[in-house]
Amino acid sequence: MAIIYERVGVLAHPLRPQTFPVAAQIADYLQSQNIDNWIYTRWEESDVVERIQGCDLVVAIGGDGAMLRAARVCAPKHVPVLGINMGQLGFLTEIPGPDSWEATLARVLAGEGWIEERMMVQASHMRGTDIVAVGDALNDIVISRGIVPRTIRLETYIDNDWATTYNADALIIATATGSTAYALACGGPILPPELRNILIVPVAPHLSMERPIVLSEGATVEVVAAMDNSSEIVLTVDGIEMGMIEPGDRVRVQASQHISRFVRLRERHYFYRSLLDRLEPRVQSRHQPVDKQL
Repeated sequence: MAIIYERVGVLAHPLRPQTFPVAAQIADYLQSQNIDNWIYTRWEESDVVERIQGCDLVVAIGGDGAMLRAARVCAPKHVPVLGINMGQLGFLTEIPGPDSWEATLARVLAGEGWIEERMMVQASHMRGTDIVAVGDALNDIVISRGIVPRTIRLETYIDNDWATTYNADALIIATATGSTAYALACGGPILPPELRNILIVPVAPHLSMERPIVLSEGATVEVVAAMDNSSEIVLTVDGIEMGMIEPGDRVRVQASQHISRFVRLRERHYFYRSLLDRLEPRVQSRHQPVDKQL
């Protein structure tokens, strides 16, 4: 059954002014199609929460960072996101660039395409019996050392049973979506986005467990900062700092109740081709060979 889009939000990347004119063009186009719309250029996630309610679609302009920001605010309201790439990789976006959005958006508004659903994870930072912070991530939760180049000790429990104690620079707890981000750079496996798994990947482990662990959706991971840590420990959610972790603090990660939704026009098996094009980019050499004189 085709989706009818009656109210559409437009989110530019607040740190990339070059996305602002494109956002304005899209808003004008939506107005010409008699579609109720709103637009934000410089915004925080808290700014748009109320505006998301009642939307049928949000158009996010930027790179993967813009998609992550949009996904986090749209997921609780079950609103799908259509991404326009104006970043580098644009792995999560659907429209490859700012010059080709009109034809693609017209197809989406006409009811073409399908909705891709992706699992998210939730992190709860606890200090004693107090909950310090809670946040949802589409990519990953990262517990890492601060600026001092010293490893940190992280006691890790899976479903309330002790699994191992990592002595590492950081610990990544990722979704299938996040498996192709920081986790991949640290030697983690590639998981297709439809999988509902939780992935644990240590960063530069020293004399401790070094292999990634793949868990089921229902698993709970709890990480305790060992009492003998002397370095700063930072908790980030999709690259956004949530706060500092003190010795004895706990971070509990489990599947979020929210699901991210993305509008796709590509075939449903697009993931592998899209990934391989980025891992093995078909880029022509900038340097032409010099003809040798005989």
